[in-house]
Amino acid sequence: MDSVDRAIIEVLRTEGRISNAALAQRVGLTPGPCLRRVQRLEADGVILGYAAQINPAILGQSFEVGVSIELKQGDQETVERFESTMAGFEEVLELLRLFGTPDYYARVAVADLNAYERFLTKKLLTIPGVSETNSAFPMKIIKSARPHPQTSSDD
Repeated sequence: MDSVDRAIIEVLRTEGRISNAALAQRVGLTPGPCLRRVQRLEADGVILGYAAQINPAILGQSFEVGVSIELKQGDQETVERFESTMAGFEEVLELLRLFGTPDYYARVAVADLNAYERFLTKKLLTIPGVSETNSAFPMKIIKSARPHPQTSSDD
């Protein structure tokens, strides 16, 4: 991968719907070689896909919470049941199994604090084997791979 490939990736990272002609111009290529490079990056698994960036508020997911989760035991049945149950919840954006403590970290997105309380008590805490949770609410989003609508600041 050379500097032109990296430039293509940087443009596509923020403008996935850019036309090939515009992309080629931005990275200093003609359209034919640019398209071949993009196709090679896709075939090589560098570019995994393209996705629309959706306003989370429209989906009722503007309130994000980071949740640390510990299980009572780490046997295979408990772990598999917990992971499959959590993966099935639409509120769970990301679930990471960690080394050490806590056992898991989840990013959860819901409409508001009341919706999070319902998710926590009616879903997460009812999964067999969950022993402890710790919720963290962001004060301010500094950088995120997930787009958020701009909010004004009185600062």
